[in-house]
Amino acid sequence: MQVLNQLTGLMWQAAPTFFFLLVLYLCLKTLFFKPLEKVLEERSARIEGARQSAESAQAAAQEKIRAYQGALKKARSQIYAEQEAARRAALEERAGMVREARNRANETTRVAKERIAAEMTQAREQLERESQALAGEIVRVVLAQRPGGSATP
Repeated sequence: MQVLNQLTGLMWQAAPTFFFLLVLYLCLKTLFFKPLEKVLEERSARIEGARQSAESAQAAAQEKIRAYQGALKKARSQIYAEQEAARRAALEERAGMVREARNRANETTRVAKERIAAEMTQAREQLERESQALAGEIVRVVLAQRPGGSATP
């Protein structure tokens, strides 16, 4: 019983400390831990919101990248088409110039052939005339040199 009395006395001596600790716990819980939990929850919510915002911004950036790449691909294909059209136009222009040069060369050749043919016809006519005159002259010279031939033409 003496131990029980000592324990009871100890309990009465420890009661103010117990109540002080209980009040301290309640004060810390209401004044420190609840605001701290609230701040931590807000922080978690902000982090999650920022994470979701970052994911949506990243998705939007990916979509913009895809759109940019599509526009870039379209612009490149347009440039290639324009280059191809310019190349075709240059080839057609060059082919036209070659045709024109060929036509001019053919025309020059035709004119030269006609001129040569005309000169040849003229030369033949002149040769015909000169050959008849020369033949007459030869006949006269031969007849004039013949013994017993007449000298009259």
